[in-house]
Amino acid sequence: MPKKNEKRHIIKTVLPGSIADEMQLEPGDELLRINGKKMEDVFDYHYLVNDEFLTVLVRKSSGEEWELEIEKDYEEDLGITFEESLMDSYRSCRNKCIFCFIDQMPPGMRETLYFKDDDARLSFLQGNYITLTNMSDEDVERICFYKLSPINISVHTMNRELRCKMLHNRFAGDALDKIRHFYDAGITMNSQIVLCKGINDGAELDYSIAELEKLMPYMTSVSVVPVGKTKFREGLYPLKSFGKEDARLVLEQIFKWQEKLLKKHGTRFVHASDEWFITAEMPIPAADYYEGYGQLENGVGMVRSLMDEVEETLQDMVGDDREKELSVATGVLAAPILRELIGSIQKKFPKITVHLYAIVNHYFGEEITVAGLVTGTDLMEQLAGQPLGEYLCIPSVMIRPQEQDFLDDYTVNHVQSSLQTRIRIVKSDGASLVHSIIDPFLEE
Repeated sequence: MPKKNEKRHIIKTVLPGSIADEMQLEPGDELLRINGKKMEDVFDYHYLVNDEFLTVLVRKSSGEEWELEIEKDYEEDLGITFEESLMDSYRSCRNKCIFCFIDQMPPGMRETLYFKDDDARLSFLQGNYITLTNMSDEDVERICFYKLSPINISVHTMNRELRCKMLHNRFAGDALDKIRHFYDAGITMNSQIVLCKGINDGAELDYSIAELEKLMPYMTSVSVVPVGKTKFREGLYPLKSFGKEDARLVLEQIFKWQEKLLKKHGTRFVHASDEWFITAEMPIPAADYYEGYGQLENGVGMVRSLMDEVEETLQDMVGDDREKELSVATGVLAAPILRELIGSIQKKFPKITVHLYAIVNHYFGEEITVAGLVTGTDLMEQLAGQPLGEYLCIPSVMIRPQEQDFLDDYTVNHVQSSLQTRIRIVKSDGASLVHSIIDPFLEE
């Protein structure tokens, strides 16, 4: 029987046809040991399960213990997930960053939106960026021992004193030593800098890039993203916004570094997120500029990828005179890009009418312009009485897919009912955008 407060690794799902399925494992069974070793968390599990020969000890939901001998391919998984995805509780952030978005959230939203994660395990599993401030020396050693890569690090600045100030954590500067430890162990890293005007930009940004360059080749990339500000900043550190000319200066600074690093190392290394180009009203670079889109999930190259995917999808199509009327809603930032892309689609399908709506974010504040933070409230208020056509297209980033709700907890069904139109949720790729406009809306 399990001891009180002992970590238990309960199986949540078993993939049909998997090794676990063949071994008659079931949801509710408990994984006890692999090759005689207990597991602290998902790090241990993924390391131990890689072997070709396994002895797996399982406690069935009935209390009976099974010892299974398994022969499999190297790195082949057993086909199970756990009730705790990390096989341990999530670690929350210990910092009080001056730019933290969660601290700028309005009251009364669902509880999960206020949880600040800073868990290294999520960096490997989901690509999250972490500050390293709540990692113990043992955590660092385990990552190096298991050779886990890549790890994504929220650096923000390489100035130790300034980092302590920005993260409001007196140990935040010392946490940078962990980066050197990963470098010495050959662990691949990506880094992120949330740029705050007058704080870690200008000469401080030059210093950070120069210090991160010293960590190449294991530090493979640096993304620079602008700070996001909501209207709920009362009592928080005063932050300034980047305007058009500010964005151009930042891009000019990054371009100089890219030119130097490309000649020296064969890579641009440091990349500006798409928001800088849009704010600066400068053209989006070509695909090769992004060197394989290594920081795509951090908003680096998403616009170019979408533009190219739309063009490639349209190249294989023959236009026609099909007639329909629909609407598209997005954030203010993406609206000019979408207007251009929709225009390209309409050149081949000229009788399709599309009403494009740039939703101003009254909920979080007008300085928030990304589509992923548009709420059901703003959609309903700003689209009420507007021509919407046969259906309304919204990007998938606006909603939680399983719950089908927006950040303010309004469901897709509620918004549909309020606007008296059907909503079509569109994936964030060019082919999906094209087909959402030219194809009939088919309800599942």
